[in-house]
Parts: sequence; C-alpha cells; structure tokens
Amino acid sequence: MKRVIHLIVAILLCLSLVSCSSVQNTPIPSPTPEVAQENQGTEVEPIDENTGQGEEQEKIIRIFCYNDEVKQIIEKFMELHPDFGYDIKIITEYAFGCIDRSVIVNNLMNGAYDMEPPDMFSIEVDYIYPYTHGSNYRFAAPYEELGIDVDTLVKEAGIPRYMVEAGTNRDGKLVALGYQNYAGAFIYRRSIAKKVWGTDDPDVIGNIIGPGWDKFLKAAADLKAKGYGICSGIEDIWMPFERNSEQGWIKDGDIVIDPKREAFLDYARILVENGYTNNTASWSDEWYSDMRGEGKKQIFGFFGPVWFVHYILESYSGGEKPGEGTYGDWAVCDPPEGFFWAGPMILANKNTKHKEAVGEIIRWITLDTSESGLQYLWATGAFGEKRDLPAAAAVAGKLECRTVFMGGQDLFEAYLSASEHARGMGLSEHDDYISHEFIQEAMAYANGQKSRNEAIEDFKKNAADRYAWFSGLLKKESTGTGQNDGSRAGD
Repeated sequence: MKRVIHLIVAILLCLSLVSCSSVQNTPIPSPTPEVAQENQGTEVEPIDENTGQGEEQEKIIRIFCYNDEVKQIIEKFMELHPDFGYDIKIITEYAFGCIDRSVIVNNLMNGAYDMEPPDMFSIEVDYIYPYTHGSNYRFAAPYEELGIDVDTLVKEAGIPRYMVEAGTNRDGKLVALGYQNYAGAFIYRRSIAKKVWGTDDPDVIGNIIGPGWDKFLKAAADLKAKGYGICSGIEDIWMPFERNSEQGWIKDGDIVIDPKREAFLDYARILVENGYTNNTASWSDEWYSDMRGEGKKQIFGFFGPVWFVHYILESYSGGEKPGEGTYGDWAVCDPPEGFFWAGPMILANKNTKHKEAVGEIIRWITLDTSESGLQYLWATGAFGEKRDLPAAAAVAGKLECRTVFMGGQDLFEAYLSASEHARGMGLSEHDDYISHEFIQEAMAYANGQKSRNEAIEDFKKNAADRYAWFSGLLKKESTGTGQNDGSRAGD
C-alpha cells in the first residue's frame, strides 16, 4: 500500500518518479552513459539482435506499462486469454534505470532506444494532452482504427464524459481511455457536519458546500464559527479550478491565464485571510496530521477521487477501526465543482502492425463490461485488497462498495454522482510545470507576501522561462534521431 501511496504522491508533486530495479521478460535497451553510470553493478539482459526480424516479430506485441498496476493488468489478460495468439512483451520503467517517466515514453515512441517502439503504452491522465492535441499527437492511434466500435461500446459501458473528452484528439477521434474512474469529490468528517449543521447526510452536505465556490465560502464561515477549518490548505481546492479551465497555459506562444485559474487567486486569498484553513502545504506532515484530526484546528474535508480515499486518507487517518483517529468518520458528497485527478490512460501506437490484436487488449481493459472483463474484475477487488471504481458506469452501477472507513456509505454510488460534474477539456500540454509555478505565486499572494499584480507578473515571467526551455527541448528532440517527424502542436 505504501508503495502505491508514494507513487501517487510523486506524480502529484510533478516530480520525476524514478525506480532502479531489474525487470523480467523484457529486452533491456542500451542505457545512456548517465544511466549506465547510475546502474553500475546491475545485471541487464542483453538485447537480442534478431528481435524485430522475421516471422516471429509478427507475433510479438510490446506494451509499455508505466507502473506495476498496469503490468499486472496485462498479465491478467495473458492469463485469461491463453489462445490469444501473440507473445506479449512487457516493458516497464524499471528497464531504463533512474529516468523521468515522461522522458522514457517520449524516447520509446521516438525510437531513441535500441528497441522497437511499443505497440501499446500507458500515460497518466494528467499528462495525456500531448498525445491528444499536443506534441506527441501523431503517436496515438484512434480506437476506431483498432477495430473497436467506439460509439456503441462507450455508450453501452457508460464511460464518463470527462474521460472521453480527455482521451479525444484534435480530430475528434477517441485515442485513450482509462480503466478506473478518477473523478473527484469532497470527502468530509461526519462528526463535524453533525455539530455544525445537524446532519451528515451526503445530499444535504453537498448542497451546503456547493454547487459553486460562494456556497463553499459560506460553509467555511459556518465552520469557522464553530472552531473548524473547511480544508487543510489552499492547494486542496486547486484541482477543481484547474480542471474547469477552458484555455491552456500557452496561446500563440504567450503565457495566458484562464479566468477560472485566475479566480483561484482570489478564493485562495479569502481562505487564508479569514482563517478558513490550517494553511498547510499538500503532502506535508501538517497536511497528513489534519487527516488524523491532530492539526491546529479540526479540518472538515479534503478533495479527491476514490484512490485518495483508499490509499491516502485511510492510510493517514490514524486508525484501523472506528474510534481510532478519524477512521470511520468520513463521507463523500458532490464537490462545489467537478474535477478528476490522476490515473492511467491506455493508448495504441499509430504505427503498430497489430492493430486488431492491440484493439482486443484495449477493448478488454477499457470497454468490456462482462464479468470476465477488466472493468468487473477491477470493481470486485481482483487486483488487491481495495475495490476501486471502474471507468464503466454500467459495471459500477450494478455493484456496491460499502466500507467501514466511510461509515457504510456506498463509494461507487457517491463517486458516480460526482463524475457527472467533471469535464475533461481543461488539460494542457504544459500543466505539469507551469501549474506548479502558478501555485507558488498564488500561495505568495494568499499569504500577503506579494500583491496580486506582482504574483501574476512574476508567474508570467517564470512560466515564460520554463516554456522557452521546454520549447527548446522539443526542438532539440525534433532534430534528433528516431521517428520524430518534428511536427508540434500547441495548446
């Protein structure tokens, strides 16, 4: 469990996630000099010089799995489909030493490694934009080219709107879907709700804290009057603002701030000035303390998807049964504004020679709603002790997920409701590094260290510098070796 937690934390901090290990059943590419130095003394499997040649190559499907979870899913497919007819080779990040995952994927698809590019690959939804509208647009194959009846199966499965929007390319073709629903909700303390409003009913609380941020602030004032904070820190509300923006960070080469993102500055300042939070930083010790109810003042709630409940909140609740810490004192309601946060998307290489076979795997992972499909297996706990919400509402709607930690509430029902409010149009190719710059300036403004104009101007300068560096990197890649044709697209 801790390994999953650490993975999520690393992604959401926009840091490079690195792993140094060996991998089985995977041809290891020739490492760069830097990687070779980092991995001195580590045994690596030599590359088969005949790989990719002859008749055998036609029966091999290569899949890049960016974490163990996706790897286990592919292994489950192999187990359940012994007559599939193809040899599946799994490539994981461990094969490349200590390298940023985004670099791995780009180099894989550009043919920079001494190996064939994968036929399938997985990408975090937070970084999907380059493969739908951005610089890596040319790599992703539309699902319809894989023999998938997209319109029919997406409708029958009940795939949430935000996921379809996030996985649709600039030509209007679906190129990516996930297997889990990572829509976000507001997760709150039942005991505090009862003391402030006399009820912990999710429908009632959802109408108290939203919809809309003005209602959220009114609820924050009610909580403050009773000595509570509405959330731990201002970063907690960032994702709903960002995921509802309509304009990316870059327009015609200039830094732009979508009105929704700019509004975050004002709401963050109000939260701090009025003492509505404990003013913690996300992923800090103080933030975790608030989950246990041990902060400066008791905190009402947090924002997050189902994985946040299972792997973050429950792990840091300070207990393992009701009465210990805040364990069992939680419930979920619709957020003031819909959002989604983290989770894998599955794509196919535009140039794969095995489109129908790859399509069969992707269909099983993302759209098969039978009891032998991944969606059902995922929802019923076949991959671990936690039952996670599947992407297919047609599956989740037939099942329940009641836990003691959530006071017996059905998580599937609650999050299916929350997912109806999420949109997938606010992604940007530059989110991972530009958003970080914006949050830093927003915190400085909220804490009175800078004026609003100073924060905005400093952000634009820093973001422009980062964008210039990123653009130079893309230009360098486009003139390098491999399959990169140099075509680029902005936000």
